[in-house]
Amino acid sequence: MQLELLKGKIHRARLTACDVDYEGSLEIDIDYLNAAGILPYEKILVVNATNGNRLETYAIPGPAGSGTFCLNGAAAHRGAVGDIVTIMCFAYFTEEESKTHLPKVVVLDENNTIVAKRLGRQDISI
Repeated sequence: MQLELLKGKIHRARLTACDVDYEGSLEIDIDYLNAAGILPYEKILVVNATNGNRLETYAIPGPAGSGTFCLNGAAAHRGAVGDIVTIMCFAYFTEEESKTHLPKVVVLDENNTIVAKRLGRQDISI
């Protein structure tokens, strides 16, 4: 049996841009992707805490250190600059693997600064 579990999460990111005239997806500073264990072009679920919208898309790596969270294409209609979003990716695990799996979680503040990194619910050093 395969179980789908949370693999990585970026919690409470603020959208920095929305560009309807782009092909689509969510551009994310590669530093955040790496911290959360989300791969470039991996399928992601984006949950907008500001307006309640949810969407599936994929992660496009943005320049390191840019702080970018830019909704592109049709997805840009699901948010606005400043909206608070949580970005999640999932993976399949065997029942045995699921017993020890811990997702990477990155928590951001209002300036998109990483304030916590966790494995599951356990804090790890920043």
